[in-house]
Amino acid sequence: MKITVDFLRHGEVKGGSYYRGSTDDPLTDLGWQQMESAVAKQRWDYIVSSPLSRCLDFSQHLSQKTNTPLSQDSLWQEIDFGDWEGKSADEIDSEALSLFYQDPIQYPPTNGESYRNFQSRINLAWDNLVKNHPDQHILVVTHGGVIRSLFPLLINLPISNIFNLQVDLASVTRFQCFKEDHNCFNSLVFHNQKISSIN
Repeated sequence: MKITVDFLRHGEVKGGSYYRGSTDDPLTDLGWQQMESAVAKQRWDYIVSSPLSRCLDFSQHLSQKTNTPLSQDSLWQEIDFGDWEGKSADEIDSEALSLFYQDPIQYPPTNGESYRNFQSRINLAWDNLVKNHPDQHILVVTHGGVIRSLFPLLINLPISNIFNLQVDLASVTRFQCFKEDHNCFNSLVFHNQKISSIN
């Protein structure tokens, strides 16, 4: 059994650049264009979306346009940044930010979701995909932090290195899982690419 999963980050979001985890801002017009362009040459068997509007609005549009089944799943939502929500980097204590980027498990955002809990729900979300969609090609429309969190879970990248990964707006990361009995071999096919440029 093989499952192929494309993780598409949402496009540009209204409100500017700040820590936006649970904050539910919609896409800008440019964000819509970025995502339309990203998916122009690809089709999937199933679409799963974060419930936040910057992901779900476009996912619903794509599902209707391509007649592809869609479900929303809160497990794929971005990490909650707690007291950092709605703040720019300049508005947050620089030492706290630095510690978070070095070790998010030990130094999570104040009053935010713990990184261990975040990883646990992303791991559960992945396991559900593998269990429920064997031999399918799935699109998950989600967030940059979610995509980064997959690397320690699926290919054992040290958590201290996840913020070295660039995740562009409307870019895609593809993982495959090859499963036999209860064993699953996960493979990174590509990262931070535009779907429209992939043959």
